Amino acid sequence: MRITAVRATPVAVPYRSDEVWAFGRRSGLVSVLVEVDTDEGLTGLGEAAAYPSADIVLGALRSVEPLVVGSDPLRIEQLIQRIDVVGTWHHIGASSPAAAAVETACWDLLGKSCGRPVVDFFGGRFRDEVEFFHYVAAGDAADVRDEGRRAAKAGARVCYLKVGADSLDTDVERVAALRDGAGPAMGIRVDANEAWSPGAAIRAVRELEEYGLEMVEQPVSGRNLPELAYVRGRLDTPLLANESSWTRSDQLAVLRHGAADALSVDQQMDGGLLNLKRSAGICAAAGLPVVKHSLGELGVAVAAAVHVVAATPNFRYPNQGYGALLTDDVVRGAFGGPLDNYRDGRLPVPDGPGLGVELDPEKVARYADLYRTSAADFTFHDPRALLAAPALPKR
Repeated sequence: MRITAVRATPVAVPYRSDEVWAFGRRSGLVSVLVEVDTDEGLTGLGEAAAYPSADIVLGALRSVEPLVVGSDPLRIEQLIQRIDVVGTWHHIGASSPAAAAVETACWDLLGKSCGRPVVDFFGGRFRDEVEFFHYVAAGDAADVRDEGRRAAKAGARVCYLKVGADSLDTDVERVAALRDGAGPAMGIRVDANEAWSPGAAIRAVRELEEYGLEMVEQPVSGRNLPELAYVRGRLDTPLLANESSWTRSDQLAVLRHGAADALSVDQQMDGGLLNLKRSAGICAAAGLPVVKHSLGELGVAVAAAVHVVAATPNFRYPNQGYGALLTDDVVRGAFGGPLDNYRDGRLPVPDGPGLGVELDPEKVARYADLYRTSAADFTFHDPRALLAAPALPKR
């Protein structure tokens, strides 16, 4: 079998409500769907998060294409090494989501070629379902309270809320509202996206701990690991590394500094599914759990991650997903996408060959057209944030 073409389709899918973080917002997510064609008539599916933008991902795919067309897609390790070494992605420090999407498509092809689900190639099922948190959009307190009630009704165990607002009082008000709406049993994970200095982080988390926190994600810079370790040593709540742990090299550094209680890992930022499994293994050797991070993914990328997470013991916390925000998806059937497709915050491992999902051509066409006409509405480039002259940290 040989790869004959790599095809890319950017799509934009709206959210129910805006995703807001410390330095911007977006009204939906953009992903680049990748289809890898072969001379035997099989097509593998992959998906690249539009990070930092769809244009950059599409450019990366053009640079990768000459390295993979003509290759055997079942020689996955060889193909990724060619991208890293001959294509020089190794020197960039983090693989583009484009390379990860191509690698995912090759795993899909492997499964389709032998009639087995991808989970079987990563150790088999350790669990039959994968759990995700409920993403709560950071609106006003009343909206946050209502979303907390929605999460509890949907059977979620953990709600995720962005913090790092311009005022700590706003963060406290939102977290208090979430606790009120979701009830006493709900876990609350907060994510500051590096918005705080160490002193500000310690003060903020100590105030928020009154409402019972499951974890605090990346309260300070991901590039200053001694300070991250300093903050960890002064908090009672477990600390989750994210921006500091997107690649295997980053994870090793976090572990050496003792800077986190759990680490986010992400196939999009570190070359694909095989490296996602390796990331989890590195952290397991250090006795630490991992959490699947997401830059915003639709059903193809979610299914790919579910196969690996289901086969890997130390994904013990609910993982990041966008089901609570998304209005739709681009795959057929009830997988991924909106919250209605989740059962108590969980998705089953697909049973079909490969990734076990198929694109819905009508939906792909609809959301590809939305990307063509309205791409600017789905970026993080919130005009209010641009006018505010943002800088890290906020305080």
